[in-house]
Amino acid sequence: MKVAVVGAGSWGTTVASLIADKGPTVLWARRPELALAIEERSENPDYLAGFRLPEPLSATNNLKAALDDAAVVVMAVPSHGTRAVLEAARDSIDPTTPIVSLTKGIEQETLMRMTEVAADVLPDHDRSRLGVLSGPNLAKEVLVGQPAATVIAMTDSSVAADLQALFMTSTFRVYTNADVVGSESAGALKNVMAIAAGMADGLGFGDNTLATLITRALAELTRLGVAMGGQALTFAGLAGTGDLIATCMSEQSRNHRVGFGLGEGRSLDDIIAEMNMVAEGVKSTRGILALANRYDVEMPIAEQVGRVLYEGADPPTAVATLMMREAKPEA
Repeated sequence: MKVAVVGAGSWGTTVASLIADKGPTVLWARRPELALAIEERSENPDYLAGFRLPEPLSATNNLKAALDDAAVVVMAVPSHGTRAVLEAARDSIDPTTPIVSLTKGIEQETLMRMTEVAADVLPDHDRSRLGVLSGPNLAKEVLVGQPAATVIAMTDSSVAADLQALFMTSTFRVYTNADVVGSESAGALKNVMAIAAGMADGLGFGDNTLATLITRALAELTRLGVAMGGQALTFAGLAGTGDLIATCMSEQSRNHRVGFGLGEGRSLDDIIAEMNMVAEGVKSTRGILALANRYDVEMPIAEQVGRVLYEGADPPTAVATLMMREAKPEA
């Protein structure tokens, strides 16, 4: 069974590596020089330098060649590029082929989740076979075999079980969940909270602050995710709490690194300029705030992150604003 992984960033490459020993796996890279490096050296020098990839994994920058005869398509393209890649791939994906999104973001222009973008671009596709893989999954730790777990969310339970077997390894445990909306929205919403956590670290705050932030962040993303149609229990699981904790606490998190730099007083432009990977939260915070407004959901942490990112507010002022909000019951 051939699997096509579309997008050769750190997580796309890692997921391709997990399944390469189980059958033919092709990794599509946008740039031909990156595809050639992966193909010839079994290494992704741009995103996972120094990590050996499985020999059976092949790479190409020919999208049609990657997708031809693929029984499963895994989308690992940043949110701002997903629509264009799916449009280019439209004629190469059978309407019954499972499509699994790894992307944790919101399309800015439409406020769509990635499975919604796929359904929009591929209107004839079986929507029960559009799903997501989401959890506390930092690429380098998974790639070297440290124990981790994730969720495959898809409404077709039979296909979800097949995908569970495909992705699962002795060190990467996979659960299934029918709540695509909740699992996908949790992954997108937590990025803004990771920026907030990074700012707290950059400001020199300790564990009390981080624990407070993560707990209240979970309340915010649960409120909005449920309003969007997700199930509250999903946000207490791997795709919600698990991913939130990992992303907020780890220096490997791109969004955390952005927030840390902001907390140190650096400019957003300087921080982004030195990163070669996309920090989804920088783009998606605006969309998340628009969703909060659409569903009339209060998200004070996200609002302050937005003020820092887009309005030039300084992080200490944002913290002070949060702390001096009107006192109210915990909810």
